[in-house]
Amino acid sequence: MKQISLQGILFDDKSSFLKGPALAPPLIRQAYHSDSANYYAEDGKFIAPETFDDKGDFTIDSYFDIEKITWTNLEKETPLISFGGDHSITFPVIKAFHSLYGKMDILHIDAHSDLYSNFDGDPYSHACPFYNIMNEGLVENLYQVGIRTLNDGQRENAAKFGVQINEMKDFEEFSMPKFNNPLYLSVDMDALDPAFAPGVSHHESGGLSTRQLIHLIQDISVPLIGADIVEYNPTRDIHDMTAMVSAKLFKEIAAKMI
Repeated sequence: MKQISLQGILFDDKSSFLKGPALAPPLIRQAYHSDSANYYAEDGKFIAPETFDDKGDFTIDSYFDIEKITWTNLEKETPLISFGGDHSITFPVIKAFHSLYGKMDILHIDAHSDLYSNFDGDPYSHACPFYNIMNEGLVENLYQVGIRTLNDGQRENAAKFGVQINEMKDFEEFSMPKFNNPLYLSVDMDALDPAFAPGVSHHESGGLSTRQLIHLIQDISVPLIGADIVEYNPTRDIHDMTAMVSAKLFKEIAAKMI
């Protein structure tokens, strides 16, 4: 039996600034298989291709098809990792998870809180998924780390929904929460400082180092039921740096799931 399921969501229609994340899933896989690295996570686990039930990459005709595709690929005893795609995919993915698992917690690592109720006239923009998730009551607790772009409206929405935010300026004070429900991890690649991950649409300086982000993943002490890696934009990458970082994070996330 495969230990982890994998799906790629080829979708960036909800990107507000630049297109490109729809190209990411096959390139993350390619980086994972690169001869420049190996299949080992840092804890010594062998994250071999045989570990994964790879469902493939999905071209999306309608945004709401993402939920149906994810539901089809979900099995309760098998964690699912999704490659995006822009961050808008997380809302329909979480809807599918909620229908299977019910009450959940989310750890969201990002430069942006994505708590807009509407962005540029689109309530399903990649700037809105966590507003939609909380507004529909899909998770009990949302913890956000690495945030460094909060405005007044997003602060109000965070307070409204009881979102617990560790802003990047306060990162030294962060300690991993005690999760009481099945945990889903959402990693936006722009959580990293652009020096470590140039291949993103929104270069937001002052972010996490690759080592800090790896430590965050390694510090998770409960089983992960699912995860996504989103907002890698290959059109902005330099020498596949961000692809390789994405693949590294993929192996570390998989190691937490096994």
